[in-house]
Amino acid sequence: MLYTAKNFQHLLGINGLSDTLLTNHFSLYEGYVKNTNTLIQLLAEKEIGTPEYAELKRRFGWEWNGMRLHELYFENMSIESSSLEEGQLKEKIEETYGSLENWKKIFTGIASLRGIGWVVLYQDPVNKALFSTWVNEHDLGHLSGCTPLLVMDVFEHAYMTDYGIKRADYIETFFRSLDWKVVAKRFSN
Repeated sequence: MLYTAKNFQHLLGINGLSDTLLTNHFSLYEGYVKNTNTLIQLLAEKEIGTPEYAELKRRFGWEWNGMRLHELYFENMSIESSSLEEGQLKEKIEETYGSLENWKKIFTGIASLRGIGWVVLYQDPVNKALFSTWVNEHDLGHLSGCTPLLVMDVFEHAYMTDYGIKRADYIETFFRSLDWKVVAKRFSN
């Protein structure tokens, strides 16, 4: 089965992210979808155990995660800002981090780390615990089996066109662009 890139054009016009930045970002995402499909096809043609198969198989995780993380990222953004409403997710964040403000401080601190990658608020489906986590590149640092609730891209392509090296300004724009309803739907009580 091959994958089709999702259309995120409805995000054009987000306050603080230019249409140029978003269009370029959508194109990058579409490249991950294309490469995921290419690897699926190539792997079906290669003999298991060969060096070619091994390298393609290793590359697959990079392309797949690049595709899926971008989908989660764009899906948890909205052209209209929203706030986290009272409910089970907010209660769990407050229980875990002391307050929503304290969680945001921690999440923002992780997003401000030097390097490229992702910041993800995960939920462990086994004991329902929440973890704010750095994911290096696309494929290192994931919490196996956990559900990504909120995903933030902190690769330079997500902000440099509009903010240069001012990642902190991008982080604030990201928070103003969150669709908390989508994030809350990902949460399982």
